[in-house]
Amino acid sequence: MNNQGWLKLLPLPLRQRIEGRYTLQKMIVNTGWIFSDRLLRMGVGLFIGVWVARYLGPEGYGLLSFAGSYVMMFSAIALFGLESLVVRELVAFPDERQAVLGTAFVIRISAGLVSLPLAVVALTLIRPDDRTTLLLVLLLSSSLVFQAVEVIDLWFQSQIATRCVAIVRMTAFSLSSLGKMICVMMGASLIAIAWATAAEALIVSCGLMFAYRLSGERLMLWSFSRDRFRSMFTGAVPMLLSGIVFMIYLRIDQVMLGAMVSAQEMGHYAAAVRISEVWYFVPAAIITAVFPRIVTLKNSDPDVFNAKVQQLYNLLVFLGYVIALPATLLAPWIVQLLFGAAYQPAAPLLSVLIWAGVFANLTVIRNAHFIALDWGKALLWSTSAGAATNILLNLLLIPRWGAMGAALATCISYWVAAHGACLCSRSLWPAAGMITRALVYPRWW
Repeated sequence: MNNQGWLKLLPLPLRQRIEGRYTLQKMIVNTGWIFSDRLLRMGVGLFIGVWVARYLGPEGYGLLSFAGSYVMMFSAIALFGLESLVVRELVAFPDERQAVLGTAFVIRISAGLVSLPLAVVALTLIRPDDRTTLLLVLLLSSSLVFQAVEVIDLWFQSQIATRCVAIVRMTAFSLSSLGKMICVMMGASLIAIAWATAAEALIVSCGLMFAYRLSGERLMLWSFSRDRFRSMFTGAVPMLLSGIVFMIYLRIDQVMLGAMVSAQEMGHYAAAVRISEVWYFVPAAIITAVFPRIVTLKNSDPDVFNAKVQQLYNLLVFLGYVIALPATLLAPWIVQLLFGAAYQPAAPLLSVLIWAGVFANLTVIRNAHFIALDWGKALLWSTSAGAATNILLNLLLIPRWGAMGAALATCISYWVAAHGACLCSRSLWPAAGMITRALVYPRWW
C-alpha cells in the first residue's frame, strides 16, 4: 500500500474532507503509529507481564515492580522537562537544530548521570540491607542515562514524523519482551529478567541513532551553545518540577508500599495495578486526536470551546464508568484468569484501583484543558495537591490496612488531583463545575 493508499479505506465523506490536506493526513498517520505502539504495549505488555508474574510469584514480581516504580520516579529528573521546550525551539529555529539538539543532549545526559547515583543512594537509605533490590535498581536505572539519546525523538516530533520513532520503540519493546519470554522458558533468575527489561532503553537509543542517520542527519554535527544552555535550563526548571511532582503522584504508592510491607503483598498490589492501568492509553489517544482541533476554538468561539471540553469530560467519565463497574464485580474472576490463584488477594485491590481510572481519565482532559487556557500554575497546584494527599494517606493507611490502604490512598489522591483541588480555588470553580456535571451525568454522545 502506498503512502496515500490508506485513504481508500475511509468512508467517502471522510475521505473527501481530508483529500489534499497533506498536513492533516500526516498528523493522522503519525497518530496511527503512536496508537499502534500503545496497542502493542497494552496487549503484549499485559501478556508478558502476566507470564512473568506467574513465573516469579508474588514475592519476586513485587520486588521487580517496586524497583521499576522506584526508578520511574527518578526519570523525571533525567528527562529534565525538556520535551515541549525542545520541540518548540526546533520548530521555531530549524536552522539551529544542531545547537538545540546538542545542548539538550548535554543537559539530559548530565541529569541522567546525576539521577542514577541519586536513586542508588536514596535506596540504600530506604532499604540498606536489600542487595537484590539494589541490583535491580542499578540495572533499571541504566535507562536514565540512555534517555539522553531520546532527544532525537523530539527532532522527529518537530518534523511531524513519528513513524520512525514508533517503529524503533515497537521493535525495542518486542525484543525486550522476547528476552523476557526466553528467560521464563529457560527458568532464569529475577536478575536476568531485569536485564531483559533494561535492554529496551539501550535498543531504543541505538535504533533512534540509526533512524536519525537514515534521515540524512548526523550526530557529529551537534554542538553545545552556552546561550541556549542558559535559556533551556531556565525554561525547563518549571516543567522539571512539574514532572517530579507528577511522578511522585503517579508512583509513590508502590514505592511507599514496597518500603513498608512484604514483597509478596507488594506483588499482589502490582498485579492489581497492572490490570487497572492497562487501558490508560485510551483517553490519552482520544485527547491527542481531537483536542488540538478544539483548542482553535478557544479564541474564536469560547462558548463552543467550553461545550466541546464538557463533552470530552462527559465522554471520558462515561468510559471510566463502563470499565470500572463490570471490573468491580468481576475482579476475582479477572485476577484468577490472568494471574492465577496465588494472586487472589489482588482482587479486592483491583475493585478499588479500577475506580482510580475514572479520575485518571478526568486528569487527562483536565490537564489538556488547563494547558489550552495557559493555566500552568493551576496545573502544578492540582498535581501537587494530589501528590501530597497520596503521601499523607499512604503514611496513615498502609500501616493499618497494608496494600488496601495504598489502593484507597491512590483512588482518593487521584480524585483530589482531578477534581478536589479545583474546588479549593475560586478561579477554578468553572472547571470544577464541568467535572462535577460529568461525574453526576456522564454521556458518550
